[in-house]
Formats: sequence, C-alpha cells, structure tokens
Amino acid sequence: MSVKKIYLIRHGQTDFNVAGIVQGSGVDSDLNEAGHRQAARFFAAYRHLPFDKVYTSTLKRTQQSVQGFLDLGLPHEQHSGLNEISWGVREGLRITPEEDAEYNGVLQQWQRGETHARLLGGESPDEVAARQRPFIELLRNRPEEENVLVCMHGRAMRVILCQLLNYPLSCMDAFEHRNLCLYKIHFTGSQFSVSSFLDVTHLAECP
Repeated sequence: MSVKKIYLIRHGQTDFNVAGIVQGSGVDSDLNEAGHRQAARFFAAYRHLPFDKVYTSTLKRTQQSVQGFLDLGLPHEQHSGLNEISWGVREGLRITPEEDAEYNGVLQQWQRGETHARLLGGESPDEVAARQRPFIELLRNRPEEENVLVCMHGRAMRVILCQLLNYPLSCMDAFEHRNLCLYKIHFTGSQFSVSSFLDVTHLAECP
C-alpha cells in the first residue's frame, strides 16, 4: 500500500470564535468574513493536490471551510463522528478557564486523565473518542483514497490526533490549533504519523 496522506484542518473563523463564545456541536455557526478569507487562502495553497475525498463534520462551518474544493466536484462525505464535542448547557455562552470554575475544573480533570468527566448535558472526551472510531476505521480501510482532506473542530481534532497517534486523551492539549490550521498525517497501512504540525503558512496574509 502507498502512503495515505491526510490533510486534517480546523474550520475557519466564526464570530463566536472572536467573541470567545463556546460553540460545540449544538451551535451551527457560519464562517465570518475572516473565516471565508482563511478558507480561500487554504484553497489557493492546496487546490493543486489530487484529493480523492473531502470529509467534513455535519456542521456547516466545516463545509464552508472547504467549499472551494467541493465546487471542483470532489467527492464529499459528512460524518457526525467529526462533530465538535458537546459542551452541554454551556454552548452559546462565553466561558474561559479564568472566569468559570466548573469549566476550569473539567479541563483539569481531563489533564489528570479523568477523561470521563463532562459539563452538564455535554460530552466527555471518552465519548467523543468513541464516536470518532468508526471514522478512523474508514480511513484505515479505504486504501483507494490516497489523498484525503478532513475538516473538523478544535477539541474534536485534539481527541482524534490522540487516537491516531496512540497518545492518552490526557495529552490532547499538546495538540494546539488555530482556525484553518493544518496537520498533515501519513498512514502507512499500519500506523499514523504527523509530517506537518500546526501549519498555518497558508494564512500568512490573513488576520
């Protein structure tokens, strides 16, 4: 089997990102003007690649981030396994570790390895990992798709990178992300590896 190349990106910027408001899987927001510029920059940088398939979550901000590729007629599949983690009752609110003791406490539990913890009404990293596994098996079992573009969300991206690279979920914060950042992953048929980590060179002229 030839090496499969997976281009894993986070969606472009939304107004919720700018305001520091938690989106999660329950907030189906649109890209803002800057987000559309980021998507256009990524498309300009990578449109030449022969992608066999484009995968997105079921949330429209991911599809909007790869719309240029979809307009080329590339095959596209949506997978709920790629959706962002659910933050439960906190979705749509501005919460930060500094301002919200419960939120900060859950983040600290995750870092301690207590990845079963969740906010009220939300998902745990363990639950996110479980719904991602069918998608990971899909990546493993479609050798005909040699170049794949995957667009998803920040926290969910951290979870899937831990799974692909065999890290415990407690290490997920080591995988930093920005809007429309790129992780380039290689799959040899038996193992995944990172060849490009948090690449944002394509955004050089974006705010």
